[in-house]
Amino acid sequence: MPEHSWVMALRNRWLRAGLSALIAALLYLPALGRPALWEPDEGRYAEIAREMVVSGDYVTPRDNYVRYFEKPPLVYWAEAASIHVFGVNEFAIRLPAALFTIGEVAVTCVIGEAMFGAAAGITGAIALALCPLVFVFARFATLDPALAFFITAAIGSFYLASGSGDFRSGAGRRWMLIASAMLALGTLAKGPVALVLGGAIALGWMLIEHRGREISRMPLFGCAALYAVIVTPWFVLAELRNPGFLRFFFVHEHLQRFVSSREHGWGPYFFIPIVLAGAWPWLFFVPTAIAIVRASPSKGRERSAMRLLAIWFAIIFVFFSIPRSKLGSYILPAIAPIAILAGVALSRLTTIGADRARRLMGRFALLNSAIAASAIAVVTAIRSKIGATAALDGAVIAAVVAAGAVATWVLARKGRLAGPPFAAIAIAMILTTWLGEGARIDLGAHTTYRSLARQIQPYDQCLTGSYRHYVQSLPFYTGRREILVEYWGELAPFADSPEERAGFIGTEARLREIWASDECVILIANRKDFATLTESLNPAPRVVGCEGKKLALSNRMLAREPAGCDGQANSPHGEASFSKRNRVLGNGPDGL
Repeated sequence: MPEHSWVMALRNRWLRAGLSALIAALLYLPALGRPALWEPDEGRYAEIAREMVVSGDYVTPRDNYVRYFEKPPLVYWAEAASIHVFGVNEFAIRLPAALFTIGEVAVTCVIGEAMFGAAAGITGAIALALCPLVFVFARFATLDPALAFFITAAIGSFYLASGSGDFRSGAGRRWMLIASAMLALGTLAKGPVALVLGGAIALGWMLIEHRGREISRMPLFGCAALYAVIVTPWFVLAELRNPGFLRFFFVHEHLQRFVSSREHGWGPYFFIPIVLAGAWPWLFFVPTAIAIVRASPSKGRERSAMRLLAIWFAIIFVFFSIPRSKLGSYILPAIAPIAILAGVALSRLTTIGADRARRLMGRFALLNSAIAASAIAVVTAIRSKIGATAALDGAVIAAVVAAGAVATWVLARKGRLAGPPFAAIAIAMILTTWLGEGARIDLGAHTTYRSLARQIQPYDQCLTGSYRHYVQSLPFYTGRREILVEYWGELAPFADSPEERAGFIGTEARLREIWASDECVILIANRKDFATLTESLNPAPRVVGCEGKKLALSNRMLAREPAGCDGQANSPHGEASFSKRNRVLGNGPDGL
C-alpha cells in the first residue's frame, strides 16, 4: 500500500473510533446526574473525591474525614477534577466512569478493526457500548470502568506491538511503552490487579502462539522503568505520610482479601449469570463468530487474534472467580472480547449463507422470546417486593428485547443481512438500556438518600450521626461529617488519630449522654430500630425526615415533620435535586 494510502487508512480508523466514542457518549451522558447516589459505593467514592477537593490533600484519600486506603487514588483524582469543573453534584461524580467507558468503546473499535477489519471493529464497539453490564456501570460512579479501559487499552497496544514485526524499535517499541503506561494507570485506578491480569494475558497468548522466544526481544527494561515512574510516586508519598500504608494496601487489601475475604461472598459460579445477562444479546453470536473465523481465508492471523480474545476473557473470568469476595462490576474488563466477536458475526452474516443466517436469526428470536416470557413471569411473581412500577419496567424491557429479536428474524427472512439485523438489535438495546435507567431510578427509592439529606437541611447546625451503620452519601450531600454510633466498619484500620476518632461514638451510653445534653442531634437510623431507640433515648426521638428504610431522628424539633415519616410507613422517594445551599463548591448541573 502506498504511504499516502496508509496514512488515509489510519486516519479513517481513528475517525471510526471517534464515531463509536460519539455514539457511546450519546448513550451515557444524557441525564447522567439525575439519579441520586446509590449506597454504598457511589456515596463512598463521591465523598472521598469531595474531601480531596475540600482539604486540598490529593495524596491521602479520606472517607468521612478518616483515612481510607482500600483503593488507589486515580479515579478519585478524576472525580475531584470533575468537581472543580462542574461542582459538587452527581453528574460530576459519574462523569469519569462514563468517560472511561467511552474510551473503552473507542479502543475496542481500534482493536476489532486491527484483528478482523473495519466493519467488525465498529460493530463490536457499538455492541460493547450496548452491553447491559457496560451501560449500567458507565453511568455508575465506581472504579471498575477505569480498570476495564486501561486493561483493554493495554491489551490492544500489546497486540499492535506484536504485529509490528519488531518489539525493540519503531512502532513495536512505542506500542509496548503505551501498554506499560496503561497498566501503570490501571494500577493507580484499582491496584496491582491491572499488572497481574495484563501480564498474564500477554504471556499466555505468546506461549500458546509459540512466540515465547520473542519475549527476550521486548523492551522489558524500558517498560518496567516507565511503569515505575508512573506508579511509584504516589505509593512512596502515601507511605511517608501514613506509615503502615504499604503493608495494609498490598498484604491486607490484596493478598489476604484475595485468599480469605468473606465480604460479598459468592461461589465460583457467580460470574456465569453475570456474563450471560450482562453481555446479552451479543453473547449469542459468539459461536457464529468462531465458526466464521475458522472458515476465514486469513486463517492464521484471525485465528491468532481469536485465541487472544479467548485468553483475555478466560484469565479475567477465572481470576475473579477464585476469591469468595465478588461484585458484578469486577468482570467488566472481560466483556470487550465478547463484543468484538459479536461484531465479527454480525458484520459477516452474508458469508454464512442466507439460509443459515435465517435459521440463526430464527433461533435468536425464539430464545429471546422465551427469555422475555420467563422474565415477565418472574417480575410478576415478585411484584409485591420490588413495587408495581419496577415490575412494569421489567416487563416492558423483556418485551422490547423480544421484539428486537423478532425484528431481526423478519429482516433476515427478507434477505436483508448486510446491516439491518444489527440495527434492529441495537435499537432494541438502546430502548432497553433507557427503560432500565428508569427502573434504576424506581428501585433507587430503597438505596438512595438524597431526599433524606434535603429533609434534614434545616438542622445543618446539629451534630449528625448514624446508628450502627454508615450512610455513605450523607456527608457528600450535607457537606459535614457523619458521626458513627457503635459502628466502625471499613473505616477502622486507620481511624487512630484523635481527630479521626472524634467521628465515632463507641457506646450507646455515650449516645444517651450526648442526646440528653443541650446539643442538637440528628440520628439516622433504620426503621426497625425506631422502637428500641424510642425506649432508650430521653427525650424521646422525633422523626424529622425519612427515605426508604431510614429515618432521621432528633432530640428537638426545629422544622415541620415531613409527611409520611411516622417511623413505620414507607415514605415517597423524592427525586428533586438536593438544594445548592449546602454544596461546598460552586454550582453544577444535575444532568446534561
